[in-house]
Amino acid sequence: MQGPWSYYYGVDDYLQSLRIKESIRIEIVCLGNICRSPMAAAVLSARAAEIYPKQLSVTSSGTSPAHYGEGAHPLSEKVWQQAGYRYEHRARGFNSQIFQEADLILAMDFDNHENILKRAERSDSRSKVMMLRSFDKTATSLEIPDPWGLGIASYQEVLEMVEASVSGLLQRLSGDTI
Repeated sequence: MQGPWSYYYGVDDYLQSLRIKESIRIEIVCLGNICRSPMAAAVLSARAAEIYPKQLSVTSSGTSPAHYGEGAHPLSEKVWQQAGYRYEHRARGFNSQIFQEADLILAMDFDNHENILKRAERSDSRSKVMMLRSFDKTATSLEIPDPWGLGIASYQEVLEMVEASVSGLLQRLSGDTI
């Protein structure tokens, strides 16, 4: 296997173990939980409901407390709504309890990936943590950049990365190879 998605040794074995579950819970994590992770949750929730045969529960959180309780960034929400996704969001913090609740934890960038891993107390918890973009077979980088403070074009680029990553993730969860 080549490309950024080969970053994770044993990812196929872990995803195969998820395929036998009746339902799967996915947590998507970025820094403030107002731009990237709620956008990814909106996309994954909608796409899974349309094409994935299992029950897929998607939530998101942030590793920084800066925006807890706030809604999504207006540009992020505008971009996902213009693309046809409907999703209600309120920012919340990533905490160690999520390791027990989630089957898969997807980080948007390396800093958040590292912050998540620092909170893992067990190795089986660490095996749940991956980069969302690792499922995008066209990606040249594993990171989805933070559009906060930039214009709407940056949010639209993030949406494109998220959509490609979500498509790849759903293929992998369903057993299709990429």
